[in-house]
Amino acid sequence: MREIVLDTETTGFEPESGDRIVEIGAVELSGHLPTGRTFHKYLNPQRDMPQEAFEVHGLSEEFLSDKPLFADLADEFLAFVGDAKLVIHNAGFDMKFLNAELRWAGKPTLPMDQAIDTVAIARRRFPGSPASLDALCRRFGIDNSARTLHGALLDSEILAEVYLELIGGRQPDFALGGPASQGGPGAAPAWRPEPRPVALLPRITAAEEAAHAAFVEKLGEAALWLKA
Repeated sequence: MREIVLDTETTGFEPESGDRIVEIGAVELSGHLPTGRTFHKYLNPQRDMPQEAFEVHGLSEEFLSDKPLFADLADEFLAFVGDAKLVIHNAGFDMKFLNAELRWAGKPTLPMDQAIDTVAIARRRFPGSPASLDALCRRFGIDNSARTLHGALLDSEILAEVYLELIGGRQPDFALGGPASQGGPGAAPAWRPEPRPVALLPRITAAEEAAHAAFVEKLGEAALWLKA
């Protein structure tokens, strides 16, 4: 099963009011394990950067001025995502922006049911508790010390760890290997127990076996041991 853990940074809260995406970061999972494939782009929003947004992610209008437009990368983004489930913290926010950008670029939008919202999962698992990414990192003991500012790729990498904890740990299917055990070209076969090449030696003595046989004989022909 392929999943994409994704995060965006924006100029504000409402695309319909002129806000735009300025960064996309995404991490690929296969069978709930990271594959090492990522997607990371800074984008020119073609507008000013509000101070409130700059204080969140630290991306200035000057820094973004020579970056590509979303429309220039839309096909590359859609190809990376494919039909994989999108694991997003507060999915409604990011999906709203992604679909606005895709519409403006004349590209097909992403269905909401393609998204998995980790905020919703956290609230179901821990009702009444904080569900922010920082709070979940504290709960699961995940190191987020590098997160001095919001960054789409870093937040995606952290969210991937949080997501795997939310769904039951890093190896919920008890797989005994890395990505190779999940299939694909050159993958090693999934581990399965095999019969022992040499049977274990009996753990009872000949005297104990004879005593047991004598005991069963005393029980008569109706003894359950004789029917087993």
